[in-house]
Amino acid sequence: METISPITNLTFKVKRCEPELIVPSKPTPHEVKKLSDVDNQKGLRVQIFAVWFFKKNDSPSMEGKDPVKVIREALGKALVYYYPLAGRLKEDSNGKLMVDCNAQGVCFIEADADVKLEQLGHTVIQPPFPYLQEVLYHVPGSDKVIDGPLWLIQVTRLRCGGFIVATRHNHTMVDAFGAGQFMNAVGEMARGAQHPSVLPVWHREILDAQKPPRVTRIHHEYQRDIDDAKLDIDMKNLAHLSFVFGPDQINAIRKHLPPHLATCSRFELITACIWKCRTLALNLDPKEVVQVTCAFNGRGKNFGLNLPLGYYGNAVFFLNAISMAGVLCKNPLGYALELLKKARSKMDEDHIRSVTNFIVTKNPPGYKIKRNFIISDLTKVGFAEVDLGWGCAEFAGNPGSYPMVTHYKHHKSNNVDYGIIVPICLPLLDMKRFKDELKKMIEGPITCETIQPAKILSML
Repeated sequence: METISPITNLTFKVKRCEPELIVPSKPTPHEVKKLSDVDNQKGLRVQIFAVWFFKKNDSPSMEGKDPVKVIREALGKALVYYYPLAGRLKEDSNGKLMVDCNAQGVCFIEADADVKLEQLGHTVIQPPFPYLQEVLYHVPGSDKVIDGPLWLIQVTRLRCGGFIVATRHNHTMVDAFGAGQFMNAVGEMARGAQHPSVLPVWHREILDAQKPPRVTRIHHEYQRDIDDAKLDIDMKNLAHLSFVFGPDQINAIRKHLPPHLATCSRFELITACIWKCRTLALNLDPKEVVQVTCAFNGRGKNFGLNLPLGYYGNAVFFLNAISMAGVLCKNPLGYALELLKKARSKMDEDHIRSVTNFIVTKNPPGYKIKRNFIISDLTKVGFAEVDLGWGCAEFAGNPGSYPMVTHYKHHKSNNVDYGIIVPICLPLLDMKRFKDELKKMIEGPITCETIQPAKILSML
């Protein structure tokens, strides 16, 4: 297994201007819009991060263009169409969220960093990013769900002519697909478009619960457990690694499958592999029940929701594969994959309607970190396609991982897709076992980036 440490003793100096509010560039409707019951989940009342790294564009048409000025103006134009994002969230008397479309604006920060893009990665930029707090300043009070700005964006110029765009948004307003749709609209406006190619659609009532709500399925993805609010993993001395699954690694893992499963999707294959290796690494009691939770997009035609093109609210739902830890660890990889496929086969409109009804009738869920592992595939949400005039980013997506959550991303260099990046976060000893188990699964080396944030960067 090859380990690469691309950042060594780098001092990341950032000079920031005072935060400002960017409002729609034209008058917009002043109205109140209700969010859907899916948006309204308390589990979504969080802030979500994303980051893009752009190289300098040497074409004559880009000569002298300032990314800060271009993006600031493009934001104002895009908010004319996405004006609810310039508003503020409120709660009605029942605690349900609604957005006051008052055009107060999104939070914008202009910054400069005394580093070059090539200093941030050995051959390719990969998460996690220990300097995230530098390229996305936490404006005091800006992370409030109620009455806070719904979008925060910092554009940081680099010494090489490249730049970093980092964002934080309120998850109740958009899912990853919605965030990608909005950022692509900003990109189109930055490149001179008069309007977005995909116009935004609200219609949040489509994902409201039925009246009266009827729960027709068992939703393991939301089941509570005893002491489920207690963290059962060592949150100190965490290791953050990004594993790259290229064609060689994918082919090697497929050799562990019987012929009837070998044609599974890349997502299913990697997920089954990661789930099994992670469970082995955690050294759980064999009788422990473990599960992997996978996010999937409900916008597809197969689910019967009839969500219109341009819908940018939360339309992501979850499927679960469940097993006893000992059974998962002792069985071949095909066992984990069969569980995933079986769970996926149950995803239909009835499941989505049932879970929407479940959300409004039950209390928010809790999770035990060791026992549940949540995976989200961000390779198709539109982040990688965002072009602000400088071409597509060298890296685009969520900036890292958490002990119970990871996000799959494209591994790209010079616009060539080399595979999937899977960031993993585990305690140091568990990570060592995870790497050992993964190495057994793969014939030949798998590249990974090792980053220990507290020890590598001096934040100034």
